[in-house]
Amino acid sequence: MSQSVGITGYGGYVPRRRLSRKTIAEANAWINPGGVARAKGERSMANWDEDAITMSVEAGRDCLVTCDRASIDALYLASTTMPFAERLNASVVASALSLSEGVFAADVSGCQKAAMSALYAAYGAVASGIRKNAMVLASDHRKTRAGSPQEAQFGDGAAALTLGTENLIARLIGHASSTVDFVDHFRGEGEEFDYNWEERWIRDEGITKLLPPVIKDALDSAGVSGGEVDHFIFPTVFPRLDQGVAKACGIDPAKVRDNLGGNCGHTGAAHPLVMLAHCLETANPGERIVVAAFGQGADAVVIEVTDRISSFRPAKGISGHLSNRKEETSYMKWLAFNGLVEFEKGMRAEVDTKTAQTVAYRKRDMLFGLTGGKCSTCGTAQFPRTRICVNPNCGAVDTQEPYSFAEQTGKILSWSADYLTYSLEPPSHFGMITFEDGGRFMADITDVDVGSVESGDAVRMVFRIKDFDEKRGFRRYFWKAVPAAQTITAQAAE
Repeated sequence: MSQSVGITGYGGYVPRRRLSRKTIAEANAWINPGGVARAKGERSMANWDEDAITMSVEAGRDCLVTCDRASIDALYLASTTMPFAERLNASVVASALSLSEGVFAADVSGCQKAAMSALYAAYGAVASGIRKNAMVLASDHRKTRAGSPQEAQFGDGAAALTLGTENLIARLIGHASSTVDFVDHFRGEGEEFDYNWEERWIRDEGITKLLPPVIKDALDSAGVSGGEVDHFIFPTVFPRLDQGVAKACGIDPAKVRDNLGGNCGHTGAAHPLVMLAHCLETANPGERIVVAAFGQGADAVVIEVTDRISSFRPAKGISGHLSNRKEETSYMKWLAFNGLVEFEKGMRAEVDTKTAQTVAYRKRDMLFGLTGGKCSTCGTAQFPRTRICVNPNCGAVDTQEPYSFAEQTGKILSWSADYLTYSLEPPSHFGMITFEDGGRFMADITDVDVGSVESGDAVRMVFRIKDFDEKRGFRRYFWKAVPAAQTITAQAAE
């Protein structure tokens, strides 16, 4: 690999909710009584209005805190749980991040090393000069059968990297790959759940034999010995297997990074980059990082941290999101949020949520980018954008310049908690959100506890699922408000 291309920024996202593994074990104790004794820690749990798209948007925002978004000319979204089988999922993310419509975007899927494939593609595009600055996003929200081992092992989350040729905080100095149709698990077309093969077979015949040669080749291509590795990243749900792989490659097992299993869980295709983003938060100049992933073969990259590592900080980082937690002890809520149980929704849920695609297209900057207008004459901001300025002392015509409210902090002017309106998590919180420079609109309020909302509270906007059109299999997205008090920066988390 050329040392002129590398990482210029990183970020991540882990949902606020944490489902206790004790809660999972106790709910399934009738069929697996021994599970309670082994139930330790917690897993991240996406809210009902979160999916691979919304989580990748949050990871992207975390990464783009100091980046000129207009400079991003390529976007790669990696996930094995894309909400749409035929629709460019990355295009929704690009719109929500307010990237240029001239950006190249691609979905990368198919196996657990999809994020590494996306990283390779982004690197190649920048190294060849076809693209100048690329963003890699990885996100997964995997569905598991109730009571399965994966239910407790997995977690939901996302990560983001930006790649370029200037202001590098880490260089990609080596890599290697293999492609072998070794089936450890699979999910057929139209199936909801993975079919998992026997664990010993995966561990002994698959990972132990196929992964170390790829890692050694990556080290050789970088001119780095195993003893010179400072951090080893290999996501796995098998205890101590990462240490065994490291030892087989001449890497000190003490250099193996915490896989975040205790407080997050394995976030699927996103996990190599989730762990890398977490590692970069505390990495020092000159340190070497090996990142490996397994899935129908293996990928491995060697990364060297530069002296500029301290010049970049994500908005919250993985550490910040892990610190911002709410324990979830309702197993039934977990089942409902993930569509694992049918329950009575009531007559008020019987509404047609068909999306008018023509209107959605014409107003895409407003719906996806939360873009309103700002008067070039008086400076008043408003949402939605109209031809006439809403300032009664101005009233100028056709002076509205596009103005995004997505990154603006708002306040709750008035609010309601409604138990009559259908919500998957009642009561439904919504209110009038106002912004300092002008602009107000009615918005849903999510990730809140009953009784915790007050008029005057500061909020930030997040991209979430608005509703499901179950008849047509379509998801509609829009922006919601969450309490700004939940914000914990990466620096504060340390």
